[in-house]
Order: sequence, then structure tokens, then C-alpha cells
Amino acid sequence: MTTFTATYSPEDNKLRLYASSRLDAETFARIKEAGFKWAPRQELFVAPKWTPAREDILVELAGEIEAEEMTLAERAAIKAERLDNLAHKRNREAQALHARADDLSQAFYMGQPILVGHHSERKARKTQERMQSAMTQAIKAEKASNYWLYRAEGVECFANMKNNPRVRANRIKTLLAELRDLQRGINAAHRALKVWEKATTDAQIKWTLGNLPSDETLASYGLYSAVCPFGDTAPTMEPAAARAQCIEAAELRINGPTRRRWIEHVLNRLAFERSMLGDVPRYSGELTPVILQAFARAHGAEKPACSIVDDGFYLLESPVPLPAHLSDNSWLELTGDEWRDVMQACGYEVPATKPRRTSSKPKPASLVNLSEAQAAQLQRIWNLHMVAACKRHQTPETNEVRAMDQARFSANSKGTYSPLSTVEIAADGTKVRGVWRGGEFVKSGEPVARIRICTAGSGFYKPSAVVRIVDKPCKPLPFDLDALEREAQAAADARIAENGRAAA
Repeated sequence: MTTFTATYSPEDNKLRLYASSRLDAETFARIKEAGFKWAPRQELFVAPKWTPAREDILVELAGEIEAEEMTLAERAAIKAERLDNLAHKRNREAQALHARADDLSQAFYMGQPILVGHHSERKARKTQERMQSAMTQAIKAEKASNYWLYRAEGVECFANMKNNPRVRANRIKTLLAELRDLQRGINAAHRALKVWEKATTDAQIKWTLGNLPSDETLASYGLYSAVCPFGDTAPTMEPAAARAQCIEAAELRINGPTRRRWIEHVLNRLAFERSMLGDVPRYSGELTPVILQAFARAHGAEKPACSIVDDGFYLLESPVPLPAHLSDNSWLELTGDEWRDVMQACGYEVPATKPRRTSSKPKPASLVNLSEAQAAQLQRIWNLHMVAACKRHQTPETNEVRAMDQARFSANSKGTYSPLSTVEIAADGTKVRGVWRGGEFVKSGEPVARIRICTAGSGFYKPSAVVRIVDKPCKPLPFDLDALEREAQAAADARIAENGRAAA
């Protein structure tokens, strides 16, 4: 009679089955179908990872699953020793073959040629073939020796890597992501039940099946076609039966044993990995609703919302029931110390606050909304700048201030070619532009403020219009407009006089 021993190792998440004798054909087929493979060197069946089905078949055969006595490091050491012995064996074979090839090569010492037609030709060629064959086999054995040495080193490196604290921390992150994925399916089932609580009539059921995606209703493929077939085809399912089928699928996902067992298994693996990293420190900082929301979200809660209800009490709520290892309800109210204990028991560490990144770009100048007087004065300065820039054959034009509300400016200031925009101005009142200087693209001046302008209707000899927002507070410009206006007037008068002399 065959006796079985089943083990599980949390280090590599593998199930192993030890049998005292050869399995019968039926049991062997069941083991193979479940995903177990025979490891001849270890004389056992091993599965690549734990699953509920594999656990069930091991419990059926062995009665219980015990903890694996051999650690990952011990198993790696045994395998590395076996590979080292194999490498040494191939190395000895290579040395022996090299020696044999060297002995055979003595027949051709000092370049002794093969005498064609001589009675020794046949023996010489046979010796040459045996020498070349020995050399080829020696090279192959040497390559095999290096390969097995490489494999032995890789086994030890892999075991060390699996026990590395950084790798273990990343494995914990992967397990948390798997836990959230499992909990997300339960949350979707709760949302589907809420949908079907509202859809009770035939018309509502048909609309729900036809307009909502299947992940919100848990409707199987082709269910809508069975209730509402195309054309004159008669329906094959009543709406009430389709609703009952969706509700049954949602309840099975919520209360089904398989998903619950997966969640419990992931939680147990998380507990093991965290215990190997050491005790999780109890959070001693200031507890905030944001921290509790992040903790609940990390464990699969659906859109958690936390609030302070009383002095020292925090209420965590979710539109669907919270994860089973936190609460059986959709809410959980605890004191600050109790929340700290829960986070420590779950192995949750509050992430450290990251320093805010400082931008390498210079801080933009402040946006200024000009008053009516300042806007008109700045517009006059721009008009005078245009007069001073036009030569005798050019006719300058003037522009006027545009007044509008913020909604109109925002609606017409989107895009590259929009008529309204925001520009930077320098201390001399001119717009800051990008110019090429010495092969480098730089700004024409140092911006001291930003203002809104309108470019609609402007041209080569007509300046842009200053825009003033009527429903925003006003702010003065950080430079003297009176002095700039006097300088612009003097430059315009000088240009007019110069153009007059040129015309005369």
C-alpha cells in the first residue's frame, strides 16, 4: 500500500508530494493533470505554485499538508553540490580524453606524414580519426564541465536573491497587488448586486443588459441576445431568469470558497514574508484620514473615505463591504490607537513623506490685471513705440484697450493661434520675445510681469491690444509708466522729425 506525505513551503510557494512506492496509473494521471511534475533527483512530485485544487488533491491523498522541513537554502546547497560533482566528473573525462588524444598524436611526432600507398596508411588514418574523435569529445566534456559549474553558481545566487531583503520587499508589493485584484472582484460583485436591486421590471432588466458593461452586471456572454434577440427570433430566456442568473453569479463570487481561500492564502504569505523581514514598527506619528484611506486602499477597499466623527475616533467607509480581514461591514470605526494596532497587525508601514521636487525652470512672473487708467497708458506707450519704429514709407496704426470678463477670455485663449493670450513684459514696457544671440535662443529681456493681450486685428504696423478683465481685482505694474510714456513720446517725435527731413 502506497503512503503519501504532502508538504508546503512558504519560501517558494510550492507543494510537494512524497510517495513510498510507484503510483498507479489513475493516481499518476490525476497528479499530472493537477500540475505536479516528477523530480527524479529528489524523488518527489512538485507543483510550481499553490492552488486550491492542488491543495485539495494532496489533502485527499495524504490527509494533511505539513510544513516543508528543508529550507530553500538547504535545497539549493544540495543541488549545487550535485551539480559541482557532475562538473568535476566531466572535467575528469575531459582530462582523460585530452591525454588519450595526446598519446595518439605521438604517431605523427615531428610531422610524420601519412604514406599514401604504403601498408601503414590504413592504420595511420585510423589513428588520426581516433585522435580527432578524442579531441572533439574532450572539448565537449570541458564545455559540459563549465556549464554545470555555471549552473551550480546560479543555484546559489538564486537562493541568495530570494532571501534578499529588497527582493522580499518587492515580493510583498506583488502579494498586495494580488490581494487587491482578488478583492476587486468581490467589490465588483457587490456593485452588480446594487445594480440588480434597482432593475426589477422587464423593461429595466433589458435596458440594464443592453446599456451597462458586463463587468458592472456580471452578465455572461450572449445573455442579452437570449433576452432580446435580433429580428423576429423568439427570446430563449425570460428577463427575470437572466436577472436571477446575474445575481447568482455575483453571490457566488462573494461567498464562493475558492476566492476566499485565495485571499486567505495571500494573507498568510504576506504574514510569512513580513515576519522574515522583522517586526513592523507601530506607527507613532500623527494619524490622519488620508493615512487610513491609503491603508484601506492598499488592502483592496473600494473607494475608501475616512472622517473624524468624535475626538479620537476615525470612521472608515466604503460603498461596498470592506475586505473581510478588516471588517464584515462597509464601515469601521476605531480609535487612533486601535487603528495603529490594526495597521501593525496587517504589516502596513506608513510611507515616508517624499520631499516636493523643485522645478529647474525659473518661477514665472506674477500675472497683473491692469486698471482702466494703467491699461490705457500702457496702450498709448505701445502705440508710440509703433510710431517710433515706422520709417517714412510706413504708416503706423494705433490700437485700443479691450475690456472683457474672465469667462470670455478663457474661452478664447486656448490653442496656439487663439486671439487672446498672456505675455511677459520687461521693465521697459515691451513684450519679452525669444531672440537668437550668439547662436543661442534667449529672451529679449527680463520679465517682471505678465499681462493679457489681444492679437486680433493687429498687423505689421499695428500693436497688440491690452486686455483688461472687468470681473477681477486690479493690480499695478511694478515700474513707472509715466517715465516710459515720456521716453516713448520723445522717441516718436524724433522719428516723425527724421521722416519729415527725409521726405523734404
